[in-house]
Amino acid sequence: MTPTAELLADDPLWLILLKVVAIFVFLVVMTLLTIWAERRVIGRMQHRPGPNRAGPFGLLQSLADGLKLAFKEDIRPVLADKWVYFLAPVISATPALVSFSVIPIGPEVTIFGERTALQLVDLPVGLLVVLACASVGVYGIVLAGWASGSPYPLLGSLRSAAQVISYEIAMGLSFVAVIMYSGTLSTSGIVDAQTNGWFAFLLPFSFVVYVIAMVGETNRAPFDLPEAESELVGGFHTEYSSLKFALFFLAEYINMVTVSALATTLFLGGWHAPWPLSMIGDGVLNTGWWPVLWFLGKTLAFLFFFIWLRGTLPRLRYDQFMNLGWKVLVPCSLLWIIAVTVIRAVRNDEAVTTQQFLIGGAVVIAVLLVATFLIPDRRPEKDTDEVPLSGSGYPIPPLDLQVPEAPPRPTPVRSGAAGEVERAEGEEAPHGNV
Repeated sequence: MTPTAELLADDPLWLILLKVVAIFVFLVVMTLLTIWAERRVIGRMQHRPGPNRAGPFGLLQSLADGLKLAFKEDIRPVLADKWVYFLAPVISATPALVSFSVIPIGPEVTIFGERTALQLVDLPVGLLVVLACASVGVYGIVLAGWASGSPYPLLGSLRSAAQVISYEIAMGLSFVAVIMYSGTLSTSGIVDAQTNGWFAFLLPFSFVVYVIAMVGETNRAPFDLPEAESELVGGFHTEYSSLKFALFFLAEYINMVTVSALATTLFLGGWHAPWPLSMIGDGVLNTGWWPVLWFLGKTLAFLFFFIWLRGTLPRLRYDQFMNLGWKVLVPCSLLWIIAVTVIRAVRNDEAVTTQQFLIGGAVVIAVLLVATFLIPDRRPEKDTDEVPLSGSGYPIPPLDLQVPEAPPRPTPVRSGAAGEVERAEGEEAPHGNV
C-alpha cells in the first residue's frame, strides 16, 4: 500500500461520506460553470454576448436550464423498451461520477481534526478503474439508442460504440509510458513520481495522444459524431426529454471534468505547483490547501481547451475520424512504447550518459526533419475531364462552345373565317410573321 492508501484506510465513516458529497457537489457545480463558460467563450469568439440575463454575467443561466429540463414533459416513445429506456441515462451518468473517486486533488490535510488525503480512495490499479468506468459508460449510450425504438438513435449509439472502443485503446496505450516511468498504477504514486518534473515534458508524445483520445472519448467536437445533428437528428438521445436528457448532458460534462483531472494527474504533476512557484519557501505552496488551487487551475485549462476546440474546428468525417484512431494513434503509440522501452533499458545499464543520449536524440530528430523536407511531394494525377477555372475560381466555359439554332416553330392553325384569312396571308407572304 502507498502512504496515501494507508492514510485513507483510517478515515472514519463520516469523513468518507463528507468526501463523497463534496465530490458530487464539485462535479455538478463544475458542470454548471463549464456550460456557462462554454456559452460565454464561444459567444466571445463569435462576436456575440452569450448569456447575460439570468444572474450576474449570466451565471445562473445553466441552473435555469436545468430547472427547465426538470419541469418539462417526460415523453416515452410507444416502441421503446420501458426499463432499458429508463436505466440507460443512469448507466451513462453513474460511471462518470465513480471514476473521479481515484483522482488525488491534494496532499495530506487535516479536516475537523482528522488527518487524511484529499482523495476518496487510492487503489493499486487506479488507472484501470478509470478505463473500466469509461468502458461501462458507453453501455448507457448504446442501450439508449437501442431502447428508443428509432433508427436514428440506433445509428448514433453504434457510432459511439465504435468511437469509444477505438479511442479507448489509444488512451490506454498513452498510459503505458507513464506507468513505466512511475512504476505504479496508483494515481497518487504517479503524482509523487512527478515531483522533479512533469511527464508532459518527459513523455510529450504520450501527452499528445492522450489529449486527442480524451476528446474522442467524451464525444466532443470535432469528434461529436455520435450526435452529428446534421446527419442523425441529434444522435442517441433524440427520443429523450426532461430529466433523462439532463442525465446524458450531465454525464458528458462530468466526463469532461474527469478526463481533464486525469490529464492533470498523469502529465501535469497533479496538485504540485508549477515550477517557479514550487521553489518558493522550500515548497511551502505544495502543502496544506494550496495544492487544490493548482489542481483546479490545470483542470480548468483543459476544460478551456475543450471549449476552444468546439469553437474553432469543424466536425470530421467518420472515415477520417476512424483512420486517425486506428491508422495513426494506435501504431504510433506502439512505436513510442518500444522507443521508451529501449531508452529506459539503455539508461538503466548506464552504457550511455544523459548528455550523449540528448545529443543522439537531437541528431535523429534533425535527420528526420531533413528527410521530411527532402522527400518530394506526391503530385496528384491530372484529371483530363477537369473543368478549367479562371483566376477568381469560377469555371470557364469551353472556347468552342456553339449555341444551337432554335428549332422552327409550327404555324398555328385556326378554324373558321380567321383561319381562312391567315392561310391567305400566309400564301401571299410566306416569310412574314406568323
